[in-house]
Amino acid sequence: MLPVLPSSASRFGDLLHPIVAGVLSVIVNYGGTFILVFQAAKVAGLGPEQTASWVWSVSIGVGLTGIYLSWRQREPVITAWSTPAAAFLVTALSTTSYAEAVGAYLLSAAAFVVLGLSGCFERVIRLIPSGVASGLLAGILLQFGVGAFGGATVDPLLVGFLIVAYVALKRVTARYAVVGILVLGLAVLLGQGRLDLSGLRLELAAPVFTMPEFSLNGLLSVALPLFLITLTGQYMPGMLVLRNDGFKTSANPIVAVTGLGSLLMAPFGSHAFNVAAITAAICTGPEAHADPAKRWVAGIAAGVSYVLVGVFGVTLAAVFMAFPATFITTLAGLALLGAIGGSLANAMADVKSREAALITFLAASAKISLFGIGGAFWGLVIGLGAYAVLHGRLPSRRFVETLSAKEEAAQ
Repeated sequence: MLPVLPSSASRFGDLLHPIVAGVLSVIVNYGGTFILVFQAAKVAGLGPEQTASWVWSVSIGVGLTGIYLSWRQREPVITAWSTPAAAFLVTALSTTSYAEAVGAYLLSAAAFVVLGLSGCFERVIRLIPSGVASGLLAGILLQFGVGAFGGATVDPLLVGFLIVAYVALKRVTARYAVVGILVLGLAVLLGQGRLDLSGLRLELAAPVFTMPEFSLNGLLSVALPLFLITLTGQYMPGMLVLRNDGFKTSANPIVAVTGLGSLLMAPFGSHAFNVAAITAAICTGPEAHADPAKRWVAGIAAGVSYVLVGVFGVTLAAVFMAFPATFITTLAGLALLGAIGGSLANAMADVKSREAALITFLAASAKISLFGIGGAFWGLVIGLGAYAVLHGRLPSRRFVETLSAKEEAAQ
């Protein structure tokens, strides 16, 4: 009997979903947080050429590292710029010269290369219990799920339409629900005349080299906070997103490769890029593809999209930021519903770690900010502290590996 070959429609479906997930993650990233880069550039007094170079360097760097890591690991390793670091730079660049800031970018990136090569970060990640990790992820993503419905106060027609369309598509064809609301939402915006791209011109971005300056002020005021904020606010939750969806890629090559990429792109304006957290959840879960082995295509699609934006610089970034804020928040929240539900289910699955996981979830969702460090870090610290008190000790590596093996066997 001859083997049954997959049909063209089946192959198209296998590619469509992860590609849409990758592109959607890019839309959410540019539409939701990239304005921080423009704000920081304005504070630093950068001209249009240097600002375009910043867009070029961070977009090209993120795209190429994401493509390489996803292809190499065959897992959806989504990379992105450090959003909390960009928010930090909005204030930091007011007291630090741009050349000193570039020097600080280089120092921070070099530290990440060393961290990735040392293997220390991977060992720390493996010590976090799965319930606590899932509670942390659910807490981080909760605000996006709430945001999907919160925009109804401002824009009830658009938000209501997207929610109804999502539920209806879930009932009829769950596989195409996210794709459907993206297409239908864009159609509504165009029909309402809320997406005017008539005056848009495609212009190639050109990198502008800035000679770095190294100073004690840059080291203490920019490099050190940049390293800590990116480590705790991006790398830690980003790796937990991958772990939560069953991907076992070591953190070491991810930290080393993104650190090296940041090092190469820093003289052209890139502040830092890393493994993504929020937008990664769009690509790592079942919504991207039912088969985890095929979700790595989402990483390639996201990387290619970032490179295209980088080539055309500020022009295409402006397209993504032209989307209404309610459209972005609702789209992101609905796309992440599966990840939120799965994280909550995993967090509550083990009775022994359930209370610590719940505490982690609530602490992370509270968005605590102390000493310039964001809520993801403090949620994890509080959750691990609760785990240690409730169990009389912090988890050992052997305990976590045994627990993970039991969970995999149960699945």
